[in-house]
Amino acid sequence: MKNHITHGVRRWAVQMIVSLFLFGLLLFLIAGKLNWIAGWVYLGMNAITQLLSALVLIPRQAGMLAERSKSHEGTKTWDRVLAPAIVIFGTLAVLTTAALDTRFGWSQPVSIGLWAFGVALAFVSQMFVLWGMASNPFFETMVRIQAEREHSVTSSGPYQWIRHPGYAGSLVYTLMVPLVLCSWWTFIPALLTIALIIARTGLEDQTLQMELPGYKEYAGRVQCRLVPGVW
Repeated sequence: MKNHITHGVRRWAVQMIVSLFLFGLLLFLIAGKLNWIAGWVYLGMNAITQLLSALVLIPRQAGMLAERSKSHEGTKTWDRVLAPAIVIFGTLAVLTTAALDTRFGWSQPVSIGLWAFGVALAFVSQMFVLWGMASNPFFETMVRIQAEREHSVTSSGPYQWIRHPGYAGSLVYTLMVPLVLCSWWTFIPALLTIALIIARTGLEDQTLQMELPGYKEYAGRVQCRLVPGVW
């Protein structure tokens, strides 16, 4: 592994560990207690996903991980607004709302069966995103055409059936997190996040059709952008 890629992968790993620690700190400080099973399950699920991501992606997509760990020129102006907005609503607002709900008991309880369903589907959706990342060497955090990396169309893995599997998995995951954290009120920021994900999907798809050679032909073959049979 080349030196700059090795450094980039280490930077990515540190970012993942720090983010998990900060999410846990945010959850339990605001909730005001440590004996919160749903909070620990949420953290554990994300820790397992990060570990699996490292095991799968470092051997296969080290260059992509290195690129994901830093900012780049050429990011679309609209994504400099949308991407942080998704982080704010999809992570900070969701976790804060769930923790406050747990602290003050706003929500009615979530049944064990529904909670287990939410945990299972959330984890499956994370694995679907991981499959997309393992299949696409250009799976970056921000929307741009990666000309310096000879950006090309990916049509393997889940890209055979859906043009944006990362967003599709994120959409399902975001919808399930309120169930995982046992907070009905958390559906409010979660649904706002989903609206932003849909908007970003549309803008990215439009960008790729206009600027990435071969993508328009690929879009003609693979009709589904985000939700099979819907859009």
